[in-house]
Amino acid sequence: MPYLLLTLSALIWSGNFVISRAMNNVIPPAGFVFWRWVVALVVLLPVVLPRLRREWPIVRANLGLIAVCGLFGVTLFNFLIYTAMHYTTAINAALVNSAIPIFILMFARIFYGQRVVLRQHVGIALSLIGVAAIILRGDPSRILTLSFNHGDLLVLLAAIAWGLYSVAIKRYPQGLNPFVFLFSITVAGLLLLIPFYAWEIAQGQLMTLNQPTVLSIAYVGILASVVAFTAWNHGLRQIGPHIGGQFVHLMPAFSTILAVIFLGERLQSFHVAGIVLISAGILCATYKIRA
Repeated sequence: MPYLLLTLSALIWSGNFVISRAMNNVIPPAGFVFWRWVVALVVLLPVVLPRLRREWPIVRANLGLIAVCGLFGVTLFNFLIYTAMHYTTAINAALVNSAIPIFILMFARIFYGQRVVLRQHVGIALSLIGVAAIILRGDPSRILTLSFNHGDLLVLLAAIAWGLYSVAIKRYPQGLNPFVFLFSITVAGLLLLIPFYAWEIAQGQLMTLNQPTVLSIAYVGILASVVAFTAWNHGLRQIGPHIGGQFVHLMPAFSTILAVIFLGERLQSFHVAGIVLISAGILCATYKIRA
C-alpha cells in the first residue's frame, strides 16, 4: 500500500510540473503557491474541523515540527519551483529535481544515522540512469549541449527543501490525524509565504483570472496538494524517507507517459529504456529478501 501511495504522488506531481511550466506567464509564483494552498485549506476544512479541537494538544506540542514542515514543504519548495519555471526548461528542472533522493538519503544519514545498503545504492544508480536516458533522449552527448542558469539553482534549492521536509516526516506525531497535520502545516506555510506574496503584489504581479488559471489552481490545490501530500506523507511514514524518496524518479517516466497520452507525442525506445531502468531501480531499492 505505501508503494502505491508514493507512486500516486509521483504521478500527480508530474502533472503539477507540466502545469506550472505552462502557466508561468499568467500566474506569478507566490500567487500560485498562495491560492493553491488556500484551495487545499477549503477542501480540508470540513474534514479537519470536527477533529481539530480534540487533537489540538498534539498540534500545540508539535508546533516546531509543524513550522519546519510548513516552511520546507509548503512555502519554500513550491515557491522555488514555481519561480524556477520562469527561467529554466522542464528538461533542466527534471534533471536537477532528480537529486531529491540523494538529499533525502544524506539528511536521513545526518539526522537519524540511517544506513543505506549496497542494494539500495544500486537501485538509486539504476533510477538515475533511467532518468538520464529520458532527459538526454538516449544520447549521452546531449549533456554537452545543456546549459544551466539561476533557475536551475532554484530547483536545486527546492530539492534540498523537499529533502529536509521528507526526513522531518519521520518525526510525525503519534495520534495526529493526517488531514489535521496537513491542515496545520498548510496554515504555517501560508503564514510564512505572506511576505513573498505581499512583495509580489507590490511589484504589480497579479494572476490573470480565467478558465485555464482557475482549472490549474483547482488541480494543484486539490490533487497536487491534498491528495498527493497526504499519500506521500503516509507512504514515507510506512517505509521511511530513505526508501520512499526513490519514487521521485518516477516523475520523468510519468511525464513521458502523460505527454504520449494527452499531447500526442511519440513513444521512443529511449523512453521505454528509461522507464524500465527507473522501475528496476525502485524495485531493487525497495525489495526486501525474506528468509
